[in-house]
Amino acid sequence: MKSPIDKIKQLFNTTPLLAWLLGWLAAALTEYFIGDAVSYYLGLPRIPVLFGCLLALKKPLLIPGATGYFLLIYLLPFFLVARLCRRPANYLASLLARGPVSLAAIIHLALFYLALHIWADISDYRLLLLKLTMVAVMLTLSLNVINGYMGEFSCSHPGFMALGAYTASTVTLRLFADDKLFGAPLLSPALGPYLFPLALICGGIVAALGAVVIAIPSFRTRGDYLAIISLAFLFIVKSLIENLEFVGGPRGMSSQPDYAGLPMVFLGMVSCVWIINNFVCSTMGKALCAVRDNETAAEAMTVNTGKTKIVTFMFGAFWAGVAGGLFAHIIRYVNPGSFGIQRLAEILAMLYFGGLNSVTGSIIGAVSINILSEALRPLELFKWIIIPLLLIMVMLFRPTGLVSFTEFKAEKLMRPRG
Repeated sequence: MKSPIDKIKQLFNTTPLLAWLLGWLAAALTEYFIGDAVSYYLGLPRIPVLFGCLLALKKPLLIPGATGYFLLIYLLPFFLVARLCRRPANYLASLLARGPVSLAAIIHLALFYLALHIWADISDYRLLLLKLTMVAVMLTLSLNVINGYMGEFSCSHPGFMALGAYTASTVTLRLFADDKLFGAPLLSPALGPYLFPLALICGGIVAALGAVVIAIPSFRTRGDYLAIISLAFLFIVKSLIENLEFVGGPRGMSSQPDYAGLPMVFLGMVSCVWIINNFVCSTMGKALCAVRDNETAAEAMTVNTGKTKIVTFMFGAFWAGVAGGLFAHIIRYVNPGSFGIQRLAEILAMLYFGGLNSVTGSIIGAVSINILSEALRPLELFKWIIIPLLLIMVMLFRPTGLVSFTEFKAEKLMRPRG
C-alpha cells in the first residue's frame, strides 16, 4: 500500500504543467466568486489579500479562519482540478508537443496570465504586489547575467535602473502628458499606450550606454576593485540625478502616465525571461561561461573576452533599464532615494537566494523574497531578522542558492507526464 507521500509524488510525476495551471485558474475563480462568502462564514473581516498571512500575523486569533480559507479556496480546488484534468491535460500536452513550441508556450502563458489577472483583480494591493514582483524578476535575471554567468560582482544595477526609470519617465511626460516640469505634451496622449514600449527601450538604451562608461575601465580590474568601481558608479548616478533640476532633482518626478498595466508588465517579464534564456544558451552565452570558468583558456580558444564582457554588461544593464522604466510607471513617482544601497541589497538577496547561473533560480528568488517580505510585513522589526537569518541558512547549506546551474527549458516544462 502506498504512503501519502508516495501518492503525492506520483501526482506530481504524472500531472503536466497544463493541469496545474488549470488548477490555479480554478482556485482564482473560486475565490473570485465565493471568496466573500467563505471569508464571512469563517469569521474573517474580508478576503485575505495574501493567502491569509497578513491577517494571521496581525491578529493571531484569526489563524484558524485564515488557514481554513487557504485550504478551501486555494489548496482544495488547486489539487482537485489538477487531478481531475490530469489525463485530458496529458493528451492535450502530447498534441501540443507535436506542433511548434511557440504555440504550446502561448497556451500555457495565456492560462497563467488569466489566473493571475483574476487573482489580482480582487484588490489593488494584489495588483501592485504582482507587478512589482514581475519587475523584481527582470532585475534579478539581468543581474544574474553579470554576477552569475559572467562571474563578476557588480553593484551598479540600481544605477542602471535609475537611468532607465528617469529616461522612460522623461519620454512619456514630455511627449504624452501635461506636466508641470515639461509643460504641454508634444504628441497626442492617445498615442501614449502604443508608444510606451519605445519609451522603455529608450530607458534600456541609456542604461546600456551607462554600462559602457563603467565597463571599459572596470574590466581592467578584478575582484573587489570591480565591486568598488561599480558601487562608485551607483553613487555617481544617484548624485547626478539629485543635482539635475530639469528632472526634479531630489524631489523626484511624479505623475507618470498609467501605462504599466498588468498586461504590459507581464509581457515585459515574459520577453525578458525568453530573451535572457536564449542569450545564455546561445554561442555568446557559452563563450561567457568559458570566460567565467577560465579567462586564459577562453582566450586561447579564440574567444574575444573583452567584447564578450562588454556586450554582456550592456545586455544586463539594458534589461535593468527596462525594468526601471516599468517600475517608474507602476509607482508613478521616482526619486533618487529609490535607487540606493537598500535597492542593491534587495536585488542581491533575490539573486543569491534563488541561485546563480540559473534562469529558474532567479525567478524563484525574486518571487520568494518579494512574497515573503510582504507576508512578514506585520512583524515590522522582526521581519528584518527573519529574512536575513533565512538568507544566512541558505548560504550555509546552499552556497550557490536554492536552484543554481540549472537550465530553463520550456519544452521540458510543457511535456506530457505519466
